[in-house]
Amino acid sequence: MTTGAATVHASAVKVGQRAVLIRGPSGSGKSRLAFELIANGPSWQLPQAVLVGDDRVHLDTAGGELLVRPAPPLAGLIEIRGLGIRKVDFVSQAAVGLVVDLAADDAERLPSDEALQTSILGVKIPRIPVSCDFSPLLLVVAALTTTKSSSLGNSLSHCQKGIGNHITPTIATE
Repeated sequence: MTTGAATVHASAVKVGQRAVLIRGPSGSGKSRLAFELIANGPSWQLPQAVLVGDDRVHLDTAGGELLVRPAPPLAGLIEIRGLGIRKVDFVSQAAVGLVVDLAADDAERLPSDEALQTSILGVKIPRIPVSCDFSPLLLVVAALTTTKSSSLGNSLSHCQKGIGNHITPTIATE
């Protein structure tokens, strides 16, 4: 680990081999999105999703990757609005592959390349800025299944119809 560690108000879910780091102001839906990924991932053709941390997580770097860990007193706990704090399975660490910024001021219909990337502790990571009036789950699923940063990508050569609009594993399984 490096000495640049930080504790942040965020949630994180490991989807496949990489974590989705979910940031945003209080009440913006971080816990909800985390739980939606855990509960609904398979129905969206995503790999199994497991909680890393909810509400507060620790960020650090190692080997050029951004790592996320749960805050120890909150490990395995997630808030489910209307039900309270619940215990779920969790992993102790994951490399971050995607950042989701809820209630983002720079969310646009057609975001710039710069808006779709962020740097945390010196590590550049794909980013999704989400406005308050849009479902973040749909954007995350789209990013995890159609992103061009994937080695499996959404290339025309993999599509029998030649239109490239099928779902394939991407950031989540890199």
